Amino acid sequence: MAKKVNPYRRGISKRDIVDELLEWGDSFAIALFVVLLIMIFAFRQVQVSGSSMQTTLYDKDRILISNFLGKIGQGDIVVVNSEGLNKTVVKRVIATEGQTVEIDYEKDTVSVDGKILDESYLGITSKDMVNFSFYDKSYWVEEDGVYRYVVPEGTLFLLGDNRNNSTDSRSSSVGFVPTEQVLGKAVLRIFPFTQITTL
Repeated sequence: MAKKVNPYRRGISKRDIVDELLEWGDSFAIALFVVLLIMIFAFRQVQVSGSSMQTTLYDKDRILISNFLGKIGQGDIVVVNSEGLNKTVVKRVIATEGQTVEIDYEKDTVSVDGKILDESYLGITSKDMVNFSFYDKSYWVEEDGVYRYVVPEGTLFLLGDNRNNSTDSRSSSVGFVPTEQVLGKAVLRIFPFTQITTL
C-alpha cells in the first residue's frame, strides 16, 4: 500500500526549513543589533544617588535618559553634570531662559512668570522644614517677601522634588545651570522592576 503524502509538506525539504530558520535568525540578529545601537547612542542608564528627588525618584533607582527627545521644558526631569557640585545630579526643570521664578516660603508656593505651579509631585511642603541657610541671599526681595530669580539665556532653573533636602538652583554652589551641562532628559524608571514608570 502506497504511503500517503501530506500535501502541505510536499516539496519542503529539511534544507528548506534550515534555510528559513537561518533567514529568521539573520533578521533577528540585525534587529537586535539595531536596538542595541539605539540603546547605546540614544539612551543612557543612570543611577539616582541621594534623596533630593523623593517622592518621584529614590536613592538607587535606575533611570533611562536621552538627549534626543527634543527641547527641554518646564517640568522635565534632567540629569546634569553639575560643575558647582562636581558630580552628576538629577533635578526637575522649574524654568527656562527668560522666565522669572518667585519662591514664597510663607505661602508655600513657586511661581513662574506670575503663575503658581501645581507641584503635587512634592513629598513635603516647603515651609515645614525649610533651611534658609544655604540659599543665595542675593535673590531675596524683602519688600515682596519672596526669592526672585530671572533665568539667564542658555540656562535652566532646577529644583529637587524633595524641596527641603535638595542642593539646587537656590544655592550659590549650583545657581542657574547652563544647558550644555545637561546630559539628558529622564524617560523611564527601569529599576526597581516593580516600579517601572515613564517620567
